Order: sequence, then structure tokens, then C-alpha cells
Amino acid sequence: MAKVIMVQGTMSNAGKSFLVAGLCRIMKQDGYRTAPFKSQNMALNSFITEEGLEMGRAQVMQAEAAGIKPSVCMNPILLKPTNHTGSQVIVNGEVLGNMSARDYFSYKTKLIPEIKKAFRKLEESADIIVIEGAGSPAEINLHENDIVNMGMAELVDAPVLLVGDIDRGGVFAQLLGTLLLLTAEEKKRVAGLIINKFRGDKSILNPGIRMLEERGNVPVTGVIPYMDLALEDEDSLTERFCKKEAKGIDIAVLRYPRISNFTDLNVFEQMPDVSIRYVASVSELHHPDMIVLPGSKNTMGDLKWMRQNGLETAVKKKAREIPVFGICGGYQMLGETIADPEGVEEGGTLKGIGLLPVATQLVKEKVRCQVKGRVNELEGILLPLSGLEYSGYEIHMGLTKRTEQEEARTEHERKRPEHVEKQPEHGKITEVVVSGKNKNVYGTYVHGIFDKGETAAALVRALAEKKGIRTENGTIEDYQSFKEKQYDRLAETLREYLDMKEIYGMLREARLKE
Repeated sequence: MAKVIMVQGTMSNAGKSFLVAGLCRIMKQDGYRTAPFKSQNMALNSFITEEGLEMGRAQVMQAEAAGIKPSVCMNPILLKPTNHTGSQVIVNGEVLGNMSARDYFSYKTKLIPEIKKAFRKLEESADIIVIEGAGSPAEINLHENDIVNMGMAELVDAPVLLVGDIDRGGVFAQLLGTLLLLTAEEKKRVAGLIINKFRGDKSILNPGIRMLEERGNVPVTGVIPYMDLALEDEDSLTERFCKKEAKGIDIAVLRYPRISNFTDLNVFEQMPDVSIRYVASVSELHHPDMIVLPGSKNTMGDLKWMRQNGLETAVKKKAREIPVFGICGGYQMLGETIADPEGVEEGGTLKGIGLLPVATQLVKEKVRCQVKGRVNELEGILLPLSGLEYSGYEIHMGLTKRTEQEEARTEHERKRPEHVEKQPEHGKITEVVVSGKNKNVYGTYVHGIFDKGETAAALVRALAEKKGIRTENGTIEDYQSFKEKQYDRLAETLREYLDMKEIYGMLREARLKE
């Protein structure tokens, strides 16, 4: 049986995901087979495994840090919000269905056997399992039938590290208040407190730490400094959304209400001459060098949002001058129509932005696959991307085809994409589609199409040439290579500021309750 330790937080975005990733990296470096686990994740950023199953990207990031392949047994339950009161429920990588928050609250304990099954599977190949909680264990309205925080800790008899975010202020109240709201048995599980995202002189903090330990009767296991890491975090709480500075090559990403898989643009963060800005209004758009329409969990709803706040009109105007690139849901929006005869999202048919010669029909069966190939022959500003290799994945509930007019126009001209290793069913388009009008508009279903360094560099060079500026020379790393260095940096920092000897001493052999 594997040994376990669990990381819980005083709130969302306290740093649980990064802390789990860092511990996984340290334990891998120390020679242990280590794996992450999160029984239930709520996120719109998801990933498709080699088996074509869907899981949260946070656990993928943690698996990478541990040096192992991601598996859905690391995240048996994934909730993908579809609106303010409901989510798509995914169990072991497969869609179970859509549920309201109230219905899921009543149903979730029925999924405990699936959680146990996934955990047992993970134990087969792991010496240590580092478990991540969700939100806060002090959410007393959700305490009943909890399956992700103290309920999960009890299920496997895991000791708990409780982490608080000092950068937001009130960290002592966060930690002590959380301990106060736990039951006596739950509080016994808390083996250590961690203060995260500290900036400044720690000696000033020491009196507060002594008082925290006296009143909470739990030792402080570490004070971790603020780290500016370029790793994947979760959804709407990401600090990436707050960056508004434009520099060098300025890429504007539309931040609609149900944005998903915005990690497609993370590769550019290692490039000093590039800024990635997430914009939610016309006033924030300014004068970018490229606009990206990312994925969406509700394509029709987010397109209506764009239509209402003027971003659709702004995108159409900008497309006359600069490239516009749609990925997944954004690709669907850029087409002529989106039809929803089965009521997958909102029903009916919605006129698209009309910048790409394709039409989409939403279907209940989700396309999930990993893909590899080369970018087909492009035109316009992004011509230099033609023929470059890509590897990524597709995840969508829509089938997209060229319009009849476009099929007729290009019947003898169009160059088909090169071989794709794992072609999904339905015969949809797996390539970059280019507008037949002004050649500035592009769309694809492939997530991760820019992740190879050569592709990202070619795109930036093309935008710089159009803008008439020079960018720094040098080789751009593949995104995966870049992330490996970030994991090592994270582990190095945690080793310095955490009491790892104490943490190793906390590890407890899992005792899965039947």
C-alpha cells in the first residue's frame, strides 16, 4: 500500500495545486514513485489522455512534475461548469451527464466507490500519493457528505498540511478560523500549517507564527516565498487574467464567461518580447497584433456575450488588419452557423461571426482524442507555420464541416492535411482552416498547436515582421521542456523553505475504508 499525505487550503487559489506538484517533484527526485490524486476537481481546463479520457489539467501538471503519465485515476471526478448553477459531471474520464448543483450535492456520495476504485488503481504503481483538496475544508455548508477535503482524508486516513495565502492578507485568521471550524477529529488530522506567497522579511512574521502555533496547537511547517512560476493553474482564479501590460508582440485573448483550456497560450510566457492579455471588453482590446478566441464550455452562450458587449463587431473589424485565431469553441464561433438540434447547449441555431467558411453542429457525443501531424498549407500572415509539426488533443461536443460553397470553391485547390496518427471518428476537419476572404482568420480544433517551440517562434516572427519590429534572437524551447525547468525550480524552492524531514515523517500508510 502507498503512503499518503494531503494538502488542503484555507481557500481556493491558496496554492494547493503548486504545492502538490512541488512535493511530487521532490519525492520523485528522492527516488520515490509518486503520484497526485484529487477525488473531485471543478475546472474548465481539461486534458485528454492517451486512452481518450478526460481529466483536470491540474492533475496532469502534477503528474508531469512526478515524471509519470497522467491517468484518469488521478482525478476520478471532474465537474465542468456549464452555467452558474450546473455542471457537466465526468466520471473516470467519461461524461455522466449534466447536473444542477443541488442534484449533484445529493448524488455525489454514490460516486465514493469510483473514488476508491481509482485510488486503489493508483496505489498499484505508487510508493507515495500526494492528495489535493478543493476549496476549503471549513465550508460548513458543504461539510455533509464531503468527498474531497476532510471526507477524503478520513477515507484513506491521510495526514493534512493546511496552506494559507498571505498575499491576500489575513493569513492568521484564515488558518486559525479554518482550524476552529473543523471537528475535533478533523483537527487531529492537521499535521502542519504552511504560509504561502510571502513577500518580505520573515523575521517580522515570526511573532505571528509563534502566536499561530500557540493558539492553533499545530506547528508551522514552512513559509514559502511568492514564486512567479509559469505553470498551469486552474481556471478563472488564475493571476494570468490580471496581466494587462502590452509589450512587443501583443496577443489579446478573449476572456468570455465560460473560457476553457486557455493554457493553449502558456507557451508564449517564456518569450520576453510577447505579452498575453486576457480581455473581456472592447475598452480592454486596444490594438493587439493578434486576437485569439480560445475554447469555451458554452460556445453559443459565450458568442451571445460577445455579441452583446460589442467584442464580436470589434473582432470583425480587427480581422481586416491583424490575424484572428480560433481554437475549439473559438473556432466554432468564427464559422457561419452553430446548430444545436439536440439541445446540448441552448438549442436552436445561432449565426456565427462569419469569418471562417465552416458550419458546426453540436452533438451529445464528445470527441476526445490525442492528435499529431503537421500544419497544413496556410495563407496570409501565418504562412510560415505551414508544414510545422504539432501534437495536441481535441475535446469538443461539435462536428464542424466546410460550407458547401467553400467545398465547391476549393475542390481542386485545397491541400489536405498530412497524416494524423489518431484520427477520431465523425470525419471532421483536423487542420488549421483559413478564411477564403481576407486570409487573416484561422481556426482549429487542436489544443496545444503552438506548444512546440518552433511553431511558437515562427508565429512570433511572422507577427514581428508585419509590425516592423525585431524580437530577441534565440531558440524557443518546446513548452514541455520549459515546464520541466519550472518544476525543478519549484522543487528547489520548496526544499529550501519547507521542513521536508518533518513532512516525510508525517507520511502515513493509506488505510482505505470499506
